[in-house]
Amino acid sequence: MTVASQTCVVRPVCSGEAVAITISPSPALDTKLALHPTVVKLRAPSGQWWFTPKAQARAPACRTAWSRTAQRGASAKISPMLRLVLPKGSLERATLQLFADADLAVNRSSDVAYRATIADPRIDEVRILRPQEIPVYVADGLFDLGITGRDCIEERGSEVVTLGELSYSKATANPAQVVLAVAHDSPAHSLADLANLPGRLRISSEYPELTRRALAAHGVEADIALSYGATEAKVPDIADAVVDMTETGGALRAAGLRVIEILLVSHTELIANPAAAADPDKRHAMEQILTLLQGTLEARGKVLVKLNVSAENLDSVLGVLPSMRAPTVSELSGGGAFALEAVVAKSDINVLIPALRDHGASDILEIPLSKIVH
Repeated sequence: MTVASQTCVVRPVCSGEAVAITISPSPALDTKLALHPTVVKLRAPSGQWWFTPKAQARAPACRTAWSRTAQRGASAKISPMLRLVLPKGSLERATLQLFADADLAVNRSSDVAYRATIADPRIDEVRILRPQEIPVYVADGLFDLGITGRDCIEERGSEVVTLGELSYSKATANPAQVVLAVAHDSPAHSLADLANLPGRLRISSEYPELTRRALAAHGVEADIALSYGATEAKVPDIADAVVDMTETGGALRAAGLRVIEILLVSHTELIANPAAAADPDKRHAMEQILTLLQGTLEARGKVLVKLNVSAENLDSVLGVLPSMRAPTVSELSGGGAFALEAVVAKSDINVLIPALRDHGASDILEIPLSKIVH
């Protein structure tokens, strides 16, 4: 039914003080009202809750945690609660740092705890599990949302929705690569060349399914053994070639190996369960989380530069001031001078600031950035 705007008086259980609460109109509410201390909850047929925290100022003793979303209006809808799974292991530290920088800090009882919380109304549950398992759990609906690598998605063949790439990996902002490598003195220089090696080809791989598909596409037969680590150490005694994940290739080179084929470029991705992603409200909440994460990554390595410059030096300063698109130029009160600001690479700032001053800029400020959202 449609509920008209009305005011009722309730007595919160924690203080006994009578408090007026306004119930605002909202879509297709059923007749069931549930009273919360200082908050009326109206349950809609869709299962969503509408909160009207008008009583908060009147009953400070009854202050309870409600969604920050609800505080923005007299009747605000709580965003869908999402079940999130994050990667443990090589991506763990970088992922937790990203979430902290994005104002989505992950809180857990210890560094080895598998359960965690995030103080955000969109996120209800947080688990930390192996990235290889995350695509399967998300596809099966155990979680709505997860972070893992494209390598794990391809290896498990899971049906998930990719919401977006996240430009970070274990140690750098670059994607990792799944590569096929052989001994430095091997006659093989491509995947197809492996078919010409004498004897039965032996491959040690951390990605047996991905390896099998790549070999089959080139008509190469081999005995593929699953590797649980130290893969680069198995050539030549245990294997003729290896398939391994690398960011820089340093470990492979140190082991005397040479990359002959890149099987996959693997970005870190935010993935979702297809059914959850098809729900408009949940999808909106997912996109909001993605905005925070990608905005944080975009801001890394960049700073905001602000400065003043006289009219006669404006063109000279603009000639040396880089920017993401174009610098912001504002004339100062009284005329004859301008304020400029631009987002620039942090790595260039040690050269840029002296150059700006040389060209007539003054009052130069360098300001760190937390997020850049396009």
